Amino acid sequence: MSSTEIQNSGEESCFRLEHLPGKSPRLVGKASPQVNNRWDAPEVTANGVLDIEDRILRITGYYGYNPGYSSHKREEGSESHAETPVSETSGNGTAYQTCANTVLKVLGGLLVVLCVSSSWVGTTQVVQLTFKSFSCPFFITWFSTNWNILFFPLYYSGHVATTSEKRTPIQKFRECSRLFGEDGMSLKVFLKRTAPFSILWTLTNYLYLLALRKLTATDVSALYCSHKAFVFLLSWIVLKDRFMGVRIVAAIMAITGIVMMAYADGFHGDSFMGVALAVGSASTSALYKVLFKMFLGSANLGEAAHFFSTMGFFNLIFISCVPLILYFTRVEHWGSLSSLPWGYLCGVAGLWLVFNILVNVGVVLTYPILISIGTLLSVPGNAAIDVLKHEVIFSVVRLAATCIICLGFLLLLLPEEWDTVTLRFLTTLADKKTEEHGEELTESSVHTRSRSRANGAVSIPMA
Repeated sequence: MSSTEIQNSGEESCFRLEHLPGKSPRLVGKASPQVNNRWDAPEVTANGVLDIEDRILRITGYYGYNPGYSSHKREEGSESHAETPVSETSGNGTAYQTCANTVLKVLGGLLVVLCVSSSWVGTTQVVQLTFKSFSCPFFITWFSTNWNILFFPLYYSGHVATTSEKRTPIQKFRECSRLFGEDGMSLKVFLKRTAPFSILWTLTNYLYLLALRKLTATDVSALYCSHKAFVFLLSWIVLKDRFMGVRIVAAIMAITGIVMMAYADGFHGDSFMGVALAVGSASTSALYKVLFKMFLGSANLGEAAHFFSTMGFFNLIFISCVPLILYFTRVEHWGSLSSLPWGYLCGVAGLWLVFNILVNVGVVLTYPILISIGTLLSVPGNAAIDVLKHEVIFSVVRLAATCIICLGFLLLLLPEEWDTVTLRFLTTLADKKTEEHGEELTESSVHTRSRSRANGAVSIPMA
């Protein structure tokens, strides 16, 4: 093989390039005509860098080299890289907006959880303070339920303030009356649909207040959390909901915690009666929710506000006779109206109304599971107040029972497809690990081959 010296006129530097047999030498630094050869060399650039680099890579036998790849591919890559941010701007903006909305929804949900838990803890604690000077649980229940009438006016005020659509209160009330059927609200529907739910509502709250006269706020709030287990059992039996083994386990845990709570002070006295009253409150609450789902289905915020206000009206009109009967029979006797602790009574009613509003608004604005967690967090909240303020000492059995009931409550919050989702996640994780392991083996084999080629070793496959 001979060599040819190519020198540019007017330049001091020269380049010595290998001349391949049968190939014409090409001048560097000058545009040469198109040459038809089997190498199909790329065009010569003005500064000659492209030709020189390509020839050097070709002569040295660079592994994986393709002619014309080095310089102009890098330029194309830089151009495409420069164009990429422009095309990806909209996609990144959409992803950022979705992520921001999710974060805001979660943060709003956490705030609602805190408010729900605080309002429920405040209601329970203020009720116990009220009992020190006014021990009339049914009157407190009746007075607090009357405040539900304010739910729809508050909803309508918020609706007018946040939307441009303006409707009269009567029009909005009729629109929300579709919860009871296409015909809307009538006297027959009012008595047929509202009466059973209003009675269950009053009974649930009345039993809850009776239990607070026998037990601490922590015990009652923990026992009330067992209503989730009763909801599942009734839905499985009455509504034919899907059977889930984990929820059966959670229901058994709730029942176990109830039995342990009753056994803490022996199966006698005020403790056992308090446990029975709290479990009765949880049972009627579960029946209320299952019947609501059976006859009325799901409701939006406006329909829920309409329903609560309707129950408040029913309570004011038809159940007002019960406190009078209890008063004249001296079951719940109080003095003059001026001697009543109106501050505590209004505090209980206001906190109860805030709790109901937050529960229904929170389901619309955030995730329903967070509202349930807010109810559960009332147990440690009441426990902290009982220990710090009332200096209550909990026995080991009561603490164990409370923990078991709360754990069962958390298991009941698992979605129906939790097992399928978990298996899919584990399978995806295992496949990802397998792919990573395969990539590591491939990289190690390529590295070994390159080292063997560098050392001059040749691997011969076995026959």
